[in-house]
Amino acid sequence: MGDRSHREKLYETFAERERDVDDRVTRGLEVGTAALDLPFGFLTRIDGDTQRIVQSTGDHELLQPGESCPLDEAYCRRTVEREDSLAVQHAAESAAVSDAAFETFGLGTYVGATVLVDEEVYGTVCFADGEERAEPFAETETMFVELLARLVGQALERRDRERERRERNARLEREKRRFEGIADASFDVIFRVGLDGEFTYVSAAVERVLGYAPGELVGAPFARFLAASSVDDATSAYTSVLDGEPVEGRELDFVAADSEVVVLEVNARPVTGDGAVAGVQGVGRDVTARKERERELRLKTRAMDEASIGISIADAGRPNTPLVYANEGFERLTGYDAGELVGRNCRFLQGPATDDEPVARLREGVAAAEPVSTELVNYRADGTPFWNQVRVSPVTDDDGDVTRFLGFQADVTERKRTEQLVRLLNRVLRHNLRNEMNVVLGVGSHLQEDDDRRVDTTDLGERLTGTADRIVGLSERARELERYARTEREPERLDPGALLSDVATRYREQFPAATVDVAVETDDGVCAGGELDRALAELVENALKHGGDEPQVELGARTVSGPSAADGGTRPEIAADGGAWVELTVADDGPGIPGTEAAVIERGEETQLEHGSGLGLWLVNWVVTRYGGSCQVDTPGDADGSRVTLRLPAIGPDTSVADAARPPTVLFQ
Repeated sequence: MGDRSHREKLYETFAERERDVDDRVTRGLEVGTAALDLPFGFLTRIDGDTQRIVQSTGDHELLQPGESCPLDEAYCRRTVEREDSLAVQHAAESAAVSDAAFETFGLGTYVGATVLVDEEVYGTVCFADGEERAEPFAETETMFVELLARLVGQALERRDRERERRERNARLEREKRRFEGIADASFDVIFRVGLDGEFTYVSAAVERVLGYAPGELVGAPFARFLAASSVDDATSAYTSVLDGEPVEGRELDFVAADSEVVVLEVNARPVTGDGAVAGVQGVGRDVTARKERERELRLKTRAMDEASIGISIADAGRPNTPLVYANEGFERLTGYDAGELVGRNCRFLQGPATDDEPVARLREGVAAAEPVSTELVNYRADGTPFWNQVRVSPVTDDDGDVTRFLGFQADVTERKRTEQLVRLLNRVLRHNLRNEMNVVLGVGSHLQEDDDRRVDTTDLGERLTGTADRIVGLSERARELERYARTEREPERLDPGALLSDVATRYREQFPAATVDVAVETDDGVCAGGELDRALAELVENALKHGGDEPQVELGARTVSGPSAADGGTRPEIAADGGAWVELTVADDGPGIPGTEAAVIERGEETQLEHGSGLGLWLVNWVVTRYGGSCQVDTPGDADGSRVTLRLPAIGPDTSVADAARPPTVLFQ
């Protein structure tokens, strides 16, 4: 085998990785023919039942690259069936060589071994001669062939793997170019981050979103571009992705090139290679504008929720146009929780005193999908009525279709009370002053016609003085009512026992012949203003003045529960427990309050034919309803006496004034 062993030459040949595999195989076959002293060497590829020559040495015409034959006609048929090599020195006599193979190739000597690639049969490495061999093949010779077969198989495996790697890398490169082409055309920022936390790729969109060129980010740690408030969150998300857990919808604050904060909504997935996580790939969408809109929407929503006026939204597309939103102002206005309001039409706030005309105006405006505004009487959850200023506007979608109705409600009871008071004063003053002035004119006529002064001037003087006193008293009452209307109401905790006792004591001194008794059957306070003392004094004084020589007046106080008397018990949807009230009563044994006076107070208005003869009961009614209460006058038929009941909010020892106070109600029971 020469100065150097042929085995070493094989190792050297196949160790030259820079040489092509085909060259190394050819060189290996040449070394083999020299080592075995055989003229033909060849590498076969066996595919099913066919053998094909891949490479060869020597000039045998059937052993040239590209030549093929059925496997049954090949010497290699028995070779691939063995685990070791096949060596034949007398082919014509060997049972390992078929007659067909010998007749086809005419080889007298043959030695071959199976080539395995990835543990599968690839083909064979064979050496042969047309002549028979005198000596059998030595073990070193067959082992040499087996070594060559193993080295060829390993070389082919590496070539296949290298080819697969190149093809895979080419595919990845194509995918990368395709991905980056799509990424660069995207409005969102596409990025990759390596295991060291540094950007390995950033799409061109980053320049539009953050103001940085992509090259400024590649190779830099992602944390460098984050706002301090988002570093921990981003690091946690990065760690989760490296652990194989995708991240979706994570909002992170980035600092742009101009130092402005940009909010990116980030979705990220792990990038894998060879079965292991090799980095992070994701997309960041600029949601700064959306976050700003959401912030503005939250501000607007909070402004609506916390607005002092009532705000409601009704669904125009559902039957009966139910409410879908009611703010806290609406809850305070009506006394209902939002859960009790949503799903119902606002009509349920109407009641016995609600006029048909404003209701019809609202209905027509909604039907025509036009803005409409009106004022009407509504009822709170506890049954108390109030004047509600309602403004409704349609809300359209992008197609111009009305989808919602936006409503604004405001309690205008105070203004309506003042307007009602002004009308009252005008009517009463006109009526009473006209009557009183007729008396003055009558007296004046008598004086003008009495030339002989036969008229009793003393009587005329008394009539004039009485008329003047009544006019002055009426004027003072009018000013008093006006003063109450102009001053702010100030609810406080009043002791009904002390209140009634003080009034009784004052009038016992003024009317010593009268009997004024006080009976207090409650420990609760009254939530009202100091002017309640004036209202009680008015009732007691009226009873004593018209009660005869020895009038009897009874003052009482007790706690009751249930709806306000202002409701009249006509609203079945109101719970029986409408709150606690203190009833203050003034009862007398006099001639009673005229029915016309009581009727005017009950209706809260006067007609052209019915006028209250005075303003006393109006003053009482004004004060009581100002603090959410009610005034009821009982005139028991032909029997003498009358009873006036004032119902006002009760306030227990552990209740604050703010919790007990009720808003003003309308000027009727």
